[in-house]
Amino acid sequence: MRDDKAAEAHAEAEACPVARSVNVIGDRWSLLIVRDAFDGMRRFSDFQRNLGMARNVLADRLRRLVEAGILDQQPASDGSAYQEYVLTPRGEELFPVVVALRQWAESHLFTQGEPHSDLVERTSGKPIPRMVPRAHDGGTLMPHDAEVRKLAGR
Repeated sequence: MRDDKAAEAHAEAEACPVARSVNVIGDRWSLLIVRDAFDGMRRFSDFQRNLGMARNVLADRLRRLVEAGILDQQPASDGSAYQEYVLTPRGEELFPVVVALRQWAESHLFTQGEPHSDLVERTSGKPIPRMVPRAHDGGTLMPHDAEVRKLAGR
């Protein structure tokens, strides 16, 4: 537990945006919870059933995602005594991250013709176009076209 707190403190002090992001959503379970929230899941029991994770781990990840402002907890929409977890605007901004991970996996982790789920536009049913970073002029931005400018003194 002490190592987790030390890692969190280090990541908060870190000037790298990637390190801070990974600290919040970088573990497998958190990203899969966010993925399921995009798929419309809202209830603890639904997340647990779909992910097959231990209740205590799920409770911890949901708590952390709420604390980070990615999910919000609210009364169930059906008026029952249950609570639901819904994506906040901050959480919805993770959609391109989930899409990029999905598209990378489709390209590199499945064999030719191997079945997998498809992400399509709801209205047209057409596949989501491949996401690529764009340069200022609209062209495709490749890794060698970008650089990280470190803060002075680091």
